[in-house]
This record gives sequence, C-alpha cells and structure tokens, in this order.
Amino acid sequence: MTDAGAAEFRSAVTRLVRRVSHWTPPRWAASGRAELVHGLVQQLADLAADAEGEPRRAVPRLGNDAALPDQLRVVAADLLAAGGECARAAALVRETSRALEFRPDRTTGRDAARP
Repeated sequence: MTDAGAAEFRSAVTRLVRRVSHWTPPRWAASGRAELVHGLVQQLADLAADAEGEPRRAVPRLGNDAALPDQLRVVAADLLAAGGECARAAALVRETSRALEFRPDRTTGRDAARP
C-alpha cells in the first residue's frame, strides 16, 4: 500500500459516504442501491481478509439499509489497517459510485447524482 493509494481510497470512501449517508429507506430500496453498496462492502471486506491472510467471511446484511455507510466506513478502516490493495479498493468504490449515478431515483424522479 502506498500513501497515495491510501489517500485516494480514503477520499473515495469519504465522498461516497457523504453522498449516501442521508438517504431514506425508500431511496435505498430504489433500483437495488442497497444491494450495490452492500456488494462493495463485501468486496472491501474480502480484500481486507486477503491482506490479513484470514478467511473471507460474509458481511451481514443488517435490517436497516441506513447502516450501510457505517459498514462501509468500518471495512474501509479494516482494509487500511491491514495494508490491503488500496488502489484496487479505490477503483471499486469509484465503480460503485458511478453505478449509483445511473440508477434512477423513483422516490424523487431524479437521478441519484443530483440532490
């Protein structure tokens, strides 16, 4: 892990968390957004486990999708602490963020990228 890779990863996670942390349950449910972000959380947890030489474990899907930003923060911190592949992780966060941009928000009639 390079300092630049770690900084890029931290920045990407911070941007995504800020973007989604205020979402309501209907907004999370729209167009599979929660599943998409949970998938990212799982991929990051897998990268952290690989970096630690530990077996991969399923990240639990909590009953409230509003907890997903917190799960993202936790697994991101785990990956950084493990010295994992931050450049790969940053790319995954950016891919997820882009995918969310193109998922229409049926609760507001706007795309997810616009407030």
